[in-house]
Amino acid sequence: MLKLQVTGKTILSSIRCQRKMSTCSSYAFGPYKIDPREVFYATPLSYAMVNLRPLLPAHVLVCPRRLVPRFTDLTADETSDLWLTAQKVGSKLETFHNASSLTLAIQDGPQAGQTVPHVHIHILPRKGGDFEKNDEIYDALDDKEKELKQKLDLDKDRVDRGIQEMADEASQYRSLFDC
Repeated sequence: MLKLQVTGKTILSSIRCQRKMSTCSSYAFGPYKIDPREVFYATPLSYAMVNLRPLLPAHVLVCPRRLVPRFTDLTADETSDLWLTAQKVGSKLETFHNASSLTLAIQDGPQAGQTVPHVHIHILPRKGGDFEKNDEIYDALDDKEKELKQKLDLDKDRVDRGIQEMADEASQYRSLFDC
């Protein structure tokens, strides 16, 4: 009887883990298709992906699965799941990269610097000295968003990371969430 209960708990734990790490054959970030190899964590309502052009090592994005342009358009469940996902991802990456802090940022709307009309949280594990002044991170985020908009709107040449580099990083982070 005890063995059956232990087995039952193990099976239940495995099912819970699979649900948290559910995968999807397709992801979208605004109007752009995201290669599933770039995604390293997913829930039924949110996903975390590596960044095309990170400001710092481990600069990642957490997005709702549903295409939602503005933060206020999220449901209560999506809002909760998005922030719980950001908390979990941030904690794992901060530890993995021996960082001492996290910057979490949302640019909500064009005047706030949002260039892709899909809610997303920037997560940046931070270390002392990574920026001369801590608040410079926000200027850098704005600059990267503007560069991305130019790339997406004007298709100008710029040095983006390749899919293999991004897939390798995502694979490394995915292992942090293995059950």
